[in-house]
Amino acid sequence: MFETDALRLLVAVAETGSFTKAAARLDYTQSAVSRRIASLEKAAGGPLFERLARGVRLTPAGRALYRHAVEVLARLAGAADEMAAIHAGRGGRLRVGAFATANISLVPAALRAFARSRPDVEIVAAEGRTGELVRRLAEGALDLAVVSDYPSGLPSADAVTTEVLLEDELFVVLPRDHRLAGAGTIDLRELRDETWLQDVSAERPMMLAEVCGRAGFAPKRITRIAEWTGKFGYAAAGLGVALVPSLATWAVPDELAVCRLGDLAPRRTVHVALPTAAPLPAARELRELLRAAVPRTTTG
Repeated sequence: MFETDALRLLVAVAETGSFTKAAARLDYTQSAVSRRIASLEKAAGGPLFERLARGVRLTPAGRALYRHAVEVLARLAGAADEMAAIHAGRGGRLRVGAFATANISLVPAALRAFARSRPDVEIVAAEGRTGELVRRLAEGALDLAVVSDYPSGLPSADAVTTEVLLEDELFVVLPRDHRLAGAGTIDLRELRDETWLQDVSAERPMMLAEVCGRAGFAPKRITRIAEWTGKFGYAAAGLGVALVPSLATWAVPDELAVCRLGDLAPRRTVHVALPTAAPLPAARELRELLRAAVPRTTTG
């Protein structure tokens, strides 16, 4: 109903009390100010200013519109500042997604560095499986995601670009009193009689079956445990052993030993994914910080 320029002119006239002074403030001619105010009054359904011998003053309707005009113009100015901050990577929100083990150390380390350099950017974190994260990124619901190519390859999406962050080797965790705990590197075939602690999802047993199959055996017993804390607790109690990605080794408690699996060790590739079209500057900065965090958050 009311154009922004007209509201800005109303405020200028109200604050200066004069068409002439408002014209000078906004670099208009006095006749242009008179015409614009007349048009505004027509749109408002009645007079907004009393014309006095010296200047003008607001009518009751003018005072009401002035109050709203000041609020609207302040909100628009705030929106402009916020947009400028977002485009400069200095403000707004950054929506970050990652799979579970990336959230143990890699992503938090990068976000800590990001918060120090961009304290005014609000981080909104989301956790999920790779397929879901790529879909949300393609739909515009995320600005950056850390994803993996396991178990069935990296999902592709026309609107998403991915770059390799690291190769994530999987280790095995054992109780400290296990006969192989001090071996450093274990031949997987020596674990053929162990109980394996695995996720309840369909994906994780695929990895275990694949790894054991390459070693020439099938797991005899599998205990389904969903969360890493539960797996670690069962392993520490001597109730089984578990595969653990290098990204998760930072969370392994002292009661457990972490051992390599040598040539049979499974590996997955971890990627950082951004929208192909116009990724946010803040997302590009976080991508660089994720790259920098890789050496500090993985086991060599």
